[in-house]
Amino acid sequence: MRHVIALDVGGTGMKAALAEASAVPPGGGPAERPTLLYQARRATGRERGPDAVVETILDFAAELRAYGIEHFGEPAAAAGVAVPGIVDAERGIAAYAANLGWRDVPLRDLLAERLGGVPVALGHDVRTGGLAEGRIGAGQGADRYLFVALGTGIAGAIGIGGRVEAGAHGFAGEIGHIVVRPGGAACPCGQHGCLERYASAAAVSEAWAAASGDPAADAASCAEATRSGDPRARAVWQDAVDALADGLVTALTLLDPRTLIIGGGLAEAGETLFVPLRDAVRRRVTFQKLPALVPAALGDTAGCLGAGLLARDLLTATSTTPTTPEVTT
Repeated sequence: MRHVIALDVGGTGMKAALAEASAVPPGGGPAERPTLLYQARRATGRERGPDAVVETILDFAAELRAYGIEHFGEPAAAAGVAVPGIVDAERGIAAYAANLGWRDVPLRDLLAERLGGVPVALGHDVRTGGLAEGRIGAGQGADRYLFVALGTGIAGAIGIGGRVEAGAHGFAGEIGHIVVRPGGAACPCGQHGCLERYASAAAVSEAWAAASGDPAADAASCAEATRSGDPRARAVWQDAVDALADGLVTALTLLDPRTLIIGGGLAEAGETLFVPLRDAVRRRVTFQKLPALVPAALGDTAGCLGAGLLARDLLTATSTTPTTPEVTT
């Protein structure tokens, strides 16, 4: 059975799958969610250093290839890999990842060699997840959308016509570093007042721990306390919602998306987040068109599914052109 390898590399763990390789549903129409034939997870093992992480990724990919040969009668036809940090998708290089400690790793070429020369697509983790949300998730059918992941930090993916825009230098979508509070809290990026210092899950956890006096308090417990009516939690939560709304309105003013998709850990608060956020965004728009503001649909499978879509795109490209395709994520 023809299939592809999909691999989503995180700071602590890796999610992988073998997915069916059909890129176009019978009779045409919108993209179908890839059928996952096999799924597996591994620890990233970043405590062993960047070289060991790279070798772990390569070994994991080789295991997936071997599984495909044994169980489906042939090796994977292509592979898609999503990684964190700064990614040069065009050249296939994992340029920098602070949480994994690597710099300028030619990951696409290393994987292609380990996988017997099959085509490999390398993508940024959030943009790859955003690709999946746009094609087969909450943004399906929208020609232009913005996907925003609220996790330890905040990052985004700009979807246009079925693909995700990486930008001239691979930095498109870094909404977490829009300054929403000039002169505010210092950010590791070197600026002050960045959105992710106020509206990420990490920022909410920090603010709620200080307000509650409980060092173990986190964003999930802040959301629960907000639902229970705790005035301290409500104040912390509203501060985060207001900062997020400021950042989102800046983004929608520039991008004019049809759909605004919110994912990541903080979005798991559900309507505790979306009710006040929709209201805050609505109050801030003037001439702008208000996009649909919806929760992400794919959860923590988005990166892996997106990697599978990248791999399937390679097969589509190689079947229609004799040249090596340029991979844009």
